[in-house]
Amino acid sequence: MNLSNIDLNLFIVFDAIYTEGNLTRAGQIMGITQPAASNALSRLRITFNDPLFIRTAHGMTPTPLAQNIITPVRNALQLLRGSVQDSRVFDPSQANKTFRLSMTDLIEDILLPATFQRLSTQAPNIRIESLLARRRDTAKELAAGHLDFAIDIPLNSDPQLLHTKLLEDSYVCAMRQGHPLAGHKSLTLQQYLNAQHIHISSRRSGLGPVDLALGKMGLQRNIVLRSQHYLMAHTVLQNTDLTITAPAHFAARHGLHSIELPIAGIPTIESHLFWHSSADQDPANRWMREQLLCVAKQLAAT
Repeated sequence: MNLSNIDLNLFIVFDAIYTEGNLTRAGQIMGITQPAASNALSRLRITFNDPLFIRTAHGMTPTPLAQNIITPVRNALQLLRGSVQDSRVFDPSQANKTFRLSMTDLIEDILLPATFQRLSTQAPNIRIESLLARRRDTAKELAAGHLDFAIDIPLNSDPQLLHTKLLEDSYVCAMRQGHPLAGHKSLTLQQYLNAQHIHISSRRSGLGPVDLALGKMGLQRNIVLRSQHYLMAHTVLQNTDLTITAPAHFAARHGLHSIELPIAGIPTIESHLFWHSSADQDPANRWMREQLLCVAKQLAAT
């Protein structure tokens, strides 16, 4: 294959189609029309003598050859981008940039206040957009540049994603000050089971780690409220005798009384910072990673 006869821009289109699984969306990202994206794909098909993508009910599905070449293509594109990025110096004090992060409301509550306090002096024109992407879409969103970072439990094994541990916390049983159980330094298992509980989960159904541990003992706690959001729970706790099994940092931040769980073997909660490998050497991305890790280190020390 003679590279002098190939338009390297075709590989950028190839990456966009692979990421989006859709010609129209790929064209929109590239700022070209759907016919132009289709024409670029046709030229690549001739070059590789392979269809590269098969149109299915689920979108443009990559062929085995496309799957084999996507990583070296992305690495090559990153080298080209890096040659431009390395020539720039990221000055946070002068930068006017928006970072987009995927995180839960719990991580927002724990991380964002301290992060903005840090950024207000170092980078006053930096903006943050926080949203919650579906876990199965995280890799695609990061690859497409729709997200800069995702903060999540360490379950995503996509080889194109890099990650490092950001936060670690343990579960406690939390309640309002003045709760009938707040005078206890510890709880018996029966007291814990008899209490009325709030359970927080982003899923419509399913058990959390505490319920799984109890289930192994043939036990079940009394969940009277299930919700997606921790901040709602804080308001309910202040006006009722409900309890919540929540991260210790959340309980401390909202002035709740917390007691160690009377259940052994509950794993700690790890939150990892994810970013796409194509952005690993980007000066702005690298700087923001450093800020988030510094904030997390400070929170761990409190």
